[in-house]
Amino acid sequence: MLERLRFRLASAEALTQLALLGVLCGLLAGGVIIAFRIVVEYLQSVILPGGGSENYEALTTMQRLIVPVLGGLLIGFAFQLLKPQTRQLGVTHVMERLAYHQGYLPWRNAVAQFFGAAVSIASGHSVGREGPSVHLGATNGSLLGQWLQLPNNSIRTLVASGVAAAIAASFNTPLAGVIFAMEVVLMEYTITGFTPVILAAVSATALSRLVYGSAPAFVVPALSMGSIQELPYILVMGLAIGGLAAAFIALLHGFGGLIRERPVWERAALGGLLTGVCAVAVPQVMGIGYDTVNSAMLGELGLWTMLAIVAAKLIATAAAIGLGLPGGLIGPTLVIGAAAGGAMGLIAGQFMPGEVSSHGFYAMVGMGAMMGATLQAPLAALIAMLELTANPNILLPGMLAVIAASLTSSEAFGRGPVFVMLMRVRGLDYRNDPISQSLRRLGVAGIMSRSFVTANRHLESSKAQRLLDGTPMWIVVSDKDKPSALLPAADLVRYLGEQEAEPTTADAVEIEVDLLGIPGRRRQLAPISLQATLQEAQEALEHHGAEALYVMRATQPGSEHVYGVLTVQDIEAHYRSPSR
Repeated sequence: MLERLRFRLASAEALTQLALLGVLCGLLAGGVIIAFRIVVEYLQSVILPGGGSENYEALTTMQRLIVPVLGGLLIGFAFQLLKPQTRQLGVTHVMERLAYHQGYLPWRNAVAQFFGAAVSIASGHSVGREGPSVHLGATNGSLLGQWLQLPNNSIRTLVASGVAAAIAASFNTPLAGVIFAMEVVLMEYTITGFTPVILAAVSATALSRLVYGSAPAFVVPALSMGSIQELPYILVMGLAIGGLAAAFIALLHGFGGLIRERPVWERAALGGLLTGVCAVAVPQVMGIGYDTVNSAMLGELGLWTMLAIVAAKLIATAAAIGLGLPGGLIGPTLVIGAAAGGAMGLIAGQFMPGEVSSHGFYAMVGMGAMMGATLQAPLAALIAMLELTANPNILLPGMLAVIAASLTSSEAFGRGPVFVMLMRVRGLDYRNDPISQSLRRLGVAGIMSRSFVTANRHLESSKAQRLLDGTPMWIVVSDKDKPSALLPAADLVRYLGEQEAEPTTADAVEIEVDLLGIPGRRRQLAPISLQATLQEAQEALEHHGAEALYVMRATQPGSEHVYGVLTVQDIEAHYRSPSR
């Protein structure tokens, strides 16, 4: 039954099976995210006065300097003991494994992410929990697929399901989790992909609400735009926040290339020190900062306080993420955007008293604009804004601000998505052209030909005749116990017919047939795993210089079973098909 499931999932029609796997993935990822939140909150209750989860402002000046440094040193020394590949964490790690490893995520990295990010957040570094959540959720989906030995195209879908489930469970934002998974991580939308991802987000959110309730992350009044005449100023605010997002990405790039050759503990300690220095002057930079966002939207922060938060949060977050401290950057972008938007709302109120909305409303809109411009994911930012505040009034002005900010960052300053930039800092790129998207949606098992027989190179004519009894299309020819060529069965039929017509061989009892010597259109063969996608198959053909692949899976050490054959023409027919 499991074998039939694997073959089914390699095709594009396995919606029911993927949906059930999506629910299971969502429950697993939701459980892990709840455990992660519990660990973070427990550490914060131990470190912070009064046991408050975000009360870093209650620390003394010296504590605000020392706690991030000690946290950085602890993380740095622990990570120094790990292998370099195990220290790869966060959203960029997930995207790298999707682009280069078909979504196979190692469990060791997830363990390092779980505990490293918990210490990083609790010790007040300017990072969020969404990056670790994405990594943990994606690993849950990947490990589920690996354990079931599913085809790689299905593992990619389960990774996306894990990402959506993690965002949904972490922030009580199921729809934003779905859009983030498709728009930011996978960078593609398909009906087959949406169904399991949505179900994963729903199941994870239901599990999270059983523990944390259904209240939105920010409890603020249903603020709204005063009049349509404010739209020009909202456009100006979007342009300004777009420039702020470009500056943030540039700072991240700069810190990402700083002292890259130095030991991990030095970089982590430096990140902690820079956070501590910023926190001495502006304590609101410490931690995730959702309490600061809530205060900005309630109108409780003054102009100079919000401007100071913007400047300090930019530096502290870029230093922490760029120097390798585990944590996410979306949470900090929400803080920066809310403070910048609130500041611009206060400035507008001073010049046009009574004509503009509350600066808390501008903080809401600025939060989404900063997130959208940094990620270059406007839809994810809009949905996150809506679900985090439960306020539909911000959608119209939010759409204008988000698009203005995104265009300013990308077109005026040439800054692409922040996660793609972070991958390029590491010398990697995210291949996402339309052909690659199409090819990695299907597994080789979904389109391979099973009309084949296997045979040794040399065999008697009677055995050659028996090969044709089932009217196969192909013959996989083995030389020295290894498949080496693919011969059309029609060529063997033609050859045997010619031999029977020869007067010298017509009465012969047996002749020896050399399948690599007879006239025929043979194709050079290379192996491909049964779990591979069509994208992997195309890469294997190019790498080996072959014209066809035999699809196999190892049954035991030194032994493999051939399931089918795949030609260049089969792959071309797939992405040239009008139905695709």
